[in-house]
Amino acid sequence: MIPLRDDNPRRRFPYITFGIIIANVMVFIYQLTLPAEFDKAFVMQYGAIPVQISHGQNLYSIFSSMFLHGGLFHIAGNMLYLYIFGDNIESILGHFRYFIFYLVCGVLAFLSHYIFMPFSPIPMIGASGAISGVLGAYARRFPRARVMVLVPLFIWIWRVFHIPAALVLGFWFIMQLMSGFTAGAGSGVAWFAHIGGFIAGIILIKSFDRRPVTEV
Repeated sequence: MIPLRDDNPRRRFPYITFGIIIANVMVFIYQLTLPAEFDKAFVMQYGAIPVQISHGQNLYSIFSSMFLHGGLFHIAGNMLYLYIFGDNIESILGHFRYFIFYLVCGVLAFLSHYIFMPFSPIPMIGASGAISGVLGAYARRFPRARVMVLVPLFIWIWRVFHIPAALVLGFWFIMQLMSGFTAGAGSGVAWFAHIGGFIAGIILIKSFDRRPVTEV
């Protein structure tokens, strides 16, 4: 199930969302220009490595890791979800609160991964955790918004459906749960960061959004 767009109009131009997307793309392009050995060193320097965090080292990497990605599909999927769902959360929170919300969700997502692997030497990279927080906020704030999704019925047959956001994002969350508890925290994908970020977004959106809820 691939989301294509939602029918939820934004109330203000999403400067922060677009800025985050541009920053991620620019860092990814820079990574592509690096020779393999230098790219690995770059990831080890700016990726969030749990064992280093446990020893109080490279704490800045909790934030810098949110702008690194491991491949084209990794960044493309993340930026697609941020583009579709981020603008509406930015609209209701305002630019500054939205940026803080995004970073806080990213930190809590890392902590969710860290709890299970506090001494892992493998760097965690990607915006997935922070974006998961945005998805959680959207699921709580706009559960009935319609999302256009592309669904494979068979290998060669794809159809477009308009589905409530609660179902789209609920399905996404269930997939993260299933993957997290079957593949495990050491599978190479930080599934528990996705899970923790999503839950953080659901919980925190009420504190960050001070206006009355008018769901659509």
